This record gives sequence, structure tokens and C-alpha cells, in this order.
Amino acid sequence: MLRAVRAVVLDTDGVITDSAKVHAAAWKTAFDAFLRDHPPEDPHQRRPFDTSDDYLRYVDGKSRLDGAAAFLASRGLDLPAEAVQDVAADKERLFTERLREEGIDAYPGTVRLLRALRREGMPLAAASASRHARELLTNAGVLDLFDALVDGGEVARLGLPGKPRPDLFLEAARRLGVPPDRAAVVEDALAGVEAGRQGGFALVIGVDRTAVPGTRDGLLRHGAHLVVRDLGELIEGIETGAPK
Repeated sequence: MLRAVRAVVLDTDGVITDSAKVHAAAWKTAFDAFLRDHPPEDPHQRRPFDTSDDYLRYVDGKSRLDGAAAFLASRGLDLPAEAVQDVAADKERLFTERLREEGIDAYPGTVRLLRALRREGMPLAAASASRHARELLTNAGVLDLFDALVDGGEVARLGLPGKPRPDLFLEAARRLGVPPDRAAVVEDALAGVEAGRQGGFALVIGVDRTAVPGTRDGLLRHGAHLVVRDLGELIEGIETGAPK
């Protein structure tokens, strides 16, 4: 499958590093506190943030501000920009505390795949809307496996729109010197696989690490060509030779 492309662009959280669950937990703490202090008029909309459904539907793969705005709007809250920024800042504080205290590892299956691709000379890029991407990859000991990194700082500097727009992935492919129709994107977020398809990438691989019914189908509907539970599943056949 990956032998049909000339480069691979991978999302960070939930694909390379085991950080999606930490993001989700931080969002839950921040959103639940906000909903308690600013309850929606509809009692049903006051239910706590769901780290599976709400996270995947509204915030996964997006910038903090876009994710905060999307979730709060889903609960019928029409808020000023300052309130959305406050929730996003609270989440950032919570996530950073956990990152500093405990660190986050890379998925073993992903590391095995990355090393197999590197041995075959495949150009690799990491792409993430998170400003923590470089720190996460460095602490997990995998930054040196990538030829390029486009993180949240670069997104802000270049003014790239967020997913499901494909600009982040297109910039990563550009830095690898490979057109998108000869490259693959690997993502775990609905917005991310949609961005890969919108960007015209030759192969969009969805990663479903959840036990949530319907997640695999959702990734396929939003643009994934195939979905795997772990990237180690893709190693077979890589070392027999990748296209140059």
C-alpha cells in the first residue's frame, strides 16, 4: 500500500504519540467546568463533555480555538471570542501540566513503521496544529525520524487555515518536495482525513485506536481510503522495496 507513494505525512497526536487521550482529558476538565459555570438553557445540552464522541466530532485534529468554538456552539452557546479563548487557555494549561509531569510516549507500532520507511529511503513529515508537536516528538525520541515538521507555530506564522482545509498537509508535502498526488497522509481525526482527501493526496490512511462503535466508518466516510487500528499493520511488504 505505502509502496505506491513517494512520501508520507503523519499527524502527531494519536498517530505518532499517545497524546490524544491527554488532550481529550484536558478538554473534558476545561469544558465541564465551563458548562457548570455557564449552563446552556436546554438541560440536555448541559451534559458533560464526552472524551470519545465529542472529542472526535468537535475538537480532534483542530486548533485549540477552533475546537473550543465548535464544541461550545454544539451546546447552543453563543459566546464572545474572549470566552472561547478562556476555555482554550484553560485546556492548554491543563495539557501542559500533564506533559511536563509525566511525558508522552510514541506508539511502538508507529515507531516500527517509521524506521522501516526510513530504511527504504521514504521521505517523512510530521504535521500538527499543536504548538507542542516538536516537544512531543523530541521527548518521545522520534523527531530525528522526520525530514520535515510543520507544527502549530508554523501554522500561525504562515497563516494556514485549520483542518478540514488541507493547507497544513500540503505545506508538509511541499517541504518534502513531493506533490500530494504522490504522497500519503496518516490521520486519526475526522477533520484530518477529510483534509487529506481535499488536498488530493494519493492515499489517506485513518487510524482508529478507539473502541467506539462507528469510528472506523466515520473515518471512511470523511475520506480515508483505509483504516487500521495500529500502524504496525502496514509494515508487511515495506522492506521488500519502496518506490524511489
